[in-house]
Amino acid sequence: MKVLSNADDVIARTLRTSMLIDGFWERWLVHGIDRDELTNIRSRITTIEGWSEGWLSVSNKMETIAGRLKEQKQLGEAEYMYRAASLGYNLIHWIYPDRNTEKRRWYSSCIRAFHSADLLSPIETWYKQIEVENNKCPGRIRIPSQTRGCIIIVNPIDSTKEELFKYEMDFNQGGYITVSFDGPGQGETYTFNGLRGTKTRWESFMDNLIEFTADEFPGLPVYLFGTSLGASWAVYGSCHPLVKKTVACSPAVQFERLQLPAYFLERMDYSCTLIPEQRAIPDFKSLRYRSPVMVVHGKKDQMVHSSDMYQLYESLPAGKSLTEYEEEGHCCNYRLAEIRQRAMSWFALK
Repeated sequence: MKVLSNADDVIARTLRTSMLIDGFWERWLVHGIDRDELTNIRSRITTIEGWSEGWLSVSNKMETIAGRLKEQKQLGEAEYMYRAASLGYNLIHWIYPDRNTEKRRWYSSCIRAFHSADLLSPIETWYKQIEVENNKCPGRIRIPSQTRGCIIIVNPIDSTKEELFKYEMDFNQGGYITVSFDGPGQGETYTFNGLRGTKTRWESFMDNLIEFTADEFPGLPVYLFGTSLGASWAVYGSCHPLVKKTVACSPAVQFERLQLPAYFLERMDYSCTLIPEQRAIPDFKSLRYRSPVMVVHGKKDQMVHSSDMYQLYESLPAGKSLTEYEEEGHCCNYRLAEIRQRAMSWFALK
């Protein structure tokens, strides 16, 4: 498999994709980017300079609104606006595939805005780290006042723990502690600490994170929730004896059969190895499943074949569940809020 190694070429292809394909933006819209703000700046974000300036203007606006709301003691609204601001900074950081000064600078801004939100939140937040091959994998834990279990959020392979803040919000509101860490090739673990993703590193990361969570919260059940390649690793995690149940939305099963966009593969080559025997995807044929898994599949998924999804589902143990959406594609983006509610209801079943 040949991929471009020049970061400028990767950025250029990513920008072209964002201009030409509306579906490129689904992920970011459902995770909190305002559609009107995107419409307002989309014509400007055709170059790396326009991309950075456009999303910076959005984040600056959101932070200004957040500060005003904070002064007015509207703390819940201010918290959300700080998180929305962090998403703009996250997009600027995300466009750079290599660990350059700009990537680190904008990710620092993302974390700063996120911490501003945490300071306003009534939900307790812990900042922790686990280790993989003597490298730090930073994470965050959110603890609501009434707890019924822990949900480990397993992020998509090119995502960050800050991007999926709506997952945290829903799960915390439902009474679940959320545990969200940057794995190998993700967020702080890659951008600041330089740890790329491989199969063995992800195996260690998942095993360590599950055991860390169980140790931190003894007596509470541990659940997993993942999307895309994060869902693949959630399925891997379901084999761990400390995991009670898992929800996997659009798990990738066979890397060679994934219909991944060219720009995504090029980006992935920086943060995760593409060497076949080391790629950051589980060896599903060798897994020994233990606990129930809910598989969620969009029947218009252009990346993961339905036949692969059904084959995976057939191999899962008793207690499994399959939820399908006729009109949804990969990650079932526009049904994710509903899926999170379904997940909590399923976790609560005895």
